[in-house]
Amino acid sequence: MVSTVDMVELMDIINSAYADPHHVLGMHEIYVKNKPALAARAFIPQAKSIVLIDDEDDSKVYPMERIHDDGFFEAVIPDRSRWFMYKLKITWHNDEEWVTYDPYSFPPVLSDLDMHLFGEGTHYQIFEKLGAHFTTVNDVEGVLFAVWAPNAKRVSLIGNFNDWDGRRHQMRLRQSSGIWELFVPGLALCDHYKFEIKTHAGEILEKSDPYGSFFELRPSSSALVYDINRYSWGDSEWYKKRAETNIFKSPVNIYEVHLGSWKRCEEDNYRFYSYKELADLLIPYVKEMNYNYIELMPVEEHPFDGSWGYQVTGYYAPTSRYGSPEEFMYFVDKCHQAGIGVLLDWVPAHFPKDSHGLSYFDGSALYEHEDPRQGEHPDWGTKIFNYGRSEVKNFLIGNAIFWIEKYHIDGLRVDAVASMLYLDYGKNDGQWIPNEYGGKENLRAVEFMRHMNSIILQRHPQVMMIAEESTAWGGVTLPPDVNPHTLGFNFKWNMGWMNDYLGYIKKEPVHRKYHHGNLTFSMVYAYTENFILVLSHDEVVHGKCSLINKMPGDLWQKCANLRLTIGFMLTHPGKSLIFMGSEFGQFDEWSEKKALDWFLLEYEHHQQLQLFAKHINGLYLNERALWWDDFSQEGFEWISHWDADRSILSYVRKAEYPGEDVVAVLNFTPVAYLNFRVGMTRKAEYREIMNSDNPIYGGSGIMNTAPIYSQDIEWDGKPFSLELNVPPLGLTILKPVGI
Repeated sequence: MVSTVDMVELMDIINSAYADPHHVLGMHEIYVKNKPALAARAFIPQAKSIVLIDDEDDSKVYPMERIHDDGFFEAVIPDRSRWFMYKLKITWHNDEEWVTYDPYSFPPVLSDLDMHLFGEGTHYQIFEKLGAHFTTVNDVEGVLFAVWAPNAKRVSLIGNFNDWDGRRHQMRLRQSSGIWELFVPGLALCDHYKFEIKTHAGEILEKSDPYGSFFELRPSSSALVYDINRYSWGDSEWYKKRAETNIFKSPVNIYEVHLGSWKRCEEDNYRFYSYKELADLLIPYVKEMNYNYIELMPVEEHPFDGSWGYQVTGYYAPTSRYGSPEEFMYFVDKCHQAGIGVLLDWVPAHFPKDSHGLSYFDGSALYEHEDPRQGEHPDWGTKIFNYGRSEVKNFLIGNAIFWIEKYHIDGLRVDAVASMLYLDYGKNDGQWIPNEYGGKENLRAVEFMRHMNSIILQRHPQVMMIAEESTAWGGVTLPPDVNPHTLGFNFKWNMGWMNDYLGYIKKEPVHRKYHHGNLTFSMVYAYTENFILVLSHDEVVHGKCSLINKMPGDLWQKCANLRLTIGFMLTHPGKSLIFMGSEFGQFDEWSEKKALDWFLLEYEHHQQLQLFAKHINGLYLNERALWWDDFSQEGFEWISHWDADRSILSYVRKAEYPGEDVVAVLNFTPVAYLNFRVGMTRKAEYREIMNSDNPIYGGSGIMNTAPIYSQDIEWDGKPFSLELNVPPLGLTILKPVGI
């Protein structure tokens, strides 16, 4: 038989070098001896024979003839001239048979609008189009695969369903967009796949799906065909409450967690707990300890445990280390049903060089910059996203929206914002290129963050968009329309407070009076941004030692200093975050390789620390003054910030009504002061509602058990004052009664 296909095109298909395989393969209307007819073609190298079957009348069969030894088959149907639905009955060389619809018999699926919006960077539901999605085309169920690889010569779908043969499922290039797509009928849930990319240099790359929703457990890197829309959520009450909540005037006390090392299953070879198991273990603990948010160190899929999740290869997939996407949804859902919000660390600053990931995805610098002075972090060994490319911005903005809308995440803590803002971040002279105005600001990254935050907070005003930003960049939490440099986040980690405070508290108490400014300086800039005070994982790794081991002195003093530290953070203006293990005094530095040292709770000092954390967290949640007005000067008033010699601070936290105010007195030395006079703003009866020196917390018992009355004695510049006992290395919180 003489083939009806052009031989050059036939050889391009056989050599997998054709960008439009549907032009050759599938069913086509032709002419035979000047009469209309049909030709159906298939390229299946492993096939022994193929028969074409009419889908509406299976008695009509058309044997296909092998016209090339490599497995190119064709059937010419001279007695029919109009295209019809059909199946292929494939007989393999082992004589097994398989009947399937032909992937090349289906029309394009992605619309021109989809491709246009993606090209301009505004397709905010792009995750519903690119990747792998179960769908129905011409009443046939299957999976639509789509991937952006504009500089590839050819892209094929490979998987366990085609013996990982890149010749079998060559994809169609949608020329205007650089997107390749293919609808494949008959695939099953959890079929494994990758994209095989042939570059213009002839190199063959195997790449994971950038939009993959589920991946094999590392070190494997195949994506799994999956449907993440099957889970039935039960958190409607949480969403109703969230919609009615002003997050700025609400308590936010965050427990930062690495899921793989919070606890391990000792009874089963020290394995990870699953998302479902963690829902039964972690959520009750967080609830009991009176935290109301969990912040998860990145759960996006990543190949290397030692990156802690900050070097991501699967941006659209929760890691399979702990289970399936539905199991992660279950975890978030149960958090919400327990009244706990879920924040997620998110990493749009950089990505790793792993060969299966985004790096040189289609043989070119696609997601990154070609020039290493723009495209690489020399210290981290990672690639920098090209924020000037619309499709890359769309990938990242769509990803942020994806976690919020598909997984019901309540906020994203955006990692390493400083590295995005500055072109010279972590680089020496000659390792970076200035912007078009000669400056070091990454104007493309600035525009990306402004765009992202404006879209997300317009769609979801109650979501927390948090910047982990360590410089003095102005307007991180101001709306984008204020000026061209404001970034539009609604919260920022207060890295300055953490750095200053930890530098202070490490010092022996006798030396602290010389560094008193470290305690008070944060109030100079406290209202320039919407801050979250943090004692995060970054400060308990890499030789920095655990939080309790930063504290000087013997065990008693270490515990007292830690109680004081937690108390200072929770009474200082701003929301709060603490890293797991710090609440009970973990001594070892944190490691992702093992669980926290829960055995320490067999010892009284650690039990007492944990009890203090539980009680002061509960106090924080219940006392409106500690969170009602975190971001304006009206919510805070110094009583005394100048007593450096005794290292004592005192201040008022204010709420809507005077009777809700609380007074905090903090002593950063081990010297107790009895009958210590403190200025007061009003004449009232006060009661002590918290004392970190309480013996139940392991303290020495210097307390104020009886009511205290302020007197008409001016002190500390206030019209009234009272005398109280100030405990050593302790925090005292007073509240007026009957106002």
